[in-house]
Amino acid sequence: MFASRRLARSCLVLALAALQTGCLYRQMSQAPVATTYPYSEQQRMQAAHHWEVLARHEADRMLDSERLRFRPLYLTPASAPENGEFARGYRALLTSELVSGGAPVTLDPLNALEVRFDVELVEHRDRGFVRPPEGAFTALAAGVAVATIPINHWAEPALGLIPAAMGADVVSGSWTHTGNEEVIITTQVLDGTEILYSSSNLYYVNRGDRDQYAPDRAVRQAPPPPPSVSVSSQW
Repeated sequence: MFASRRLARSCLVLALAALQTGCLYRQMSQAPVATTYPYSEQQRMQAAHHWEVLARHEADRMLDSERLRFRPLYLTPASAPENGEFARGYRALLTSELVSGGAPVTLDPLNALEVRFDVELVEHRDRGFVRPPEGAFTALAAGVAVATIPINHWAEPALGLIPAAMGADVVSGSWTHTGNEEVIITTQVLDGTEILYSSSNLYYVNRGDRDQYAPDRAVRQAPPPPPSVSVSSQW
């Protein structure tokens, strides 16, 4: 009996010590403790149709702006270093959406508001672990569990994959990898030096498509040519 009481007291002391240590830990730290942001989603651009969606979104917002209504708009051509496929396509699509919406678009910059956009390519070189989509592990576990059913109950094992495949077909359209390349696309409307409208959107892009958004960076990052060696018959 005495040994049991002594053991209980020891456990109680250890528990109180652990609790006190935990309270101190919550109050003190030599450096900020890393944490994550709440779960969020970001779309991936991988089709010209996605450029059209962005152009329609920006055109609708510009047409709804009281500061831009009934003012002539001039879309600035992309400068030479930035004149990639996205710059040309987005400018054409934005022009079409504005004209379709009734905006007065002009080819003369005189006495018109300037519409321009900027594309910033962001490349992450040391990204840490990125959490998979919410419910991914549950879906995977459910798929594995379903696949094991026919081992004990069904005559044809391959039939066990049908429910899991049906579930994958339903949700697979929203699956995509996170990747390390992103773009920040900013559309602005200026009246001289005054910014009347500014809108920025963020997207993931495929690594192989990066030159569509920043061709000048693709040229700068191209590997240097191999050194040439001259050959001569003279000693």
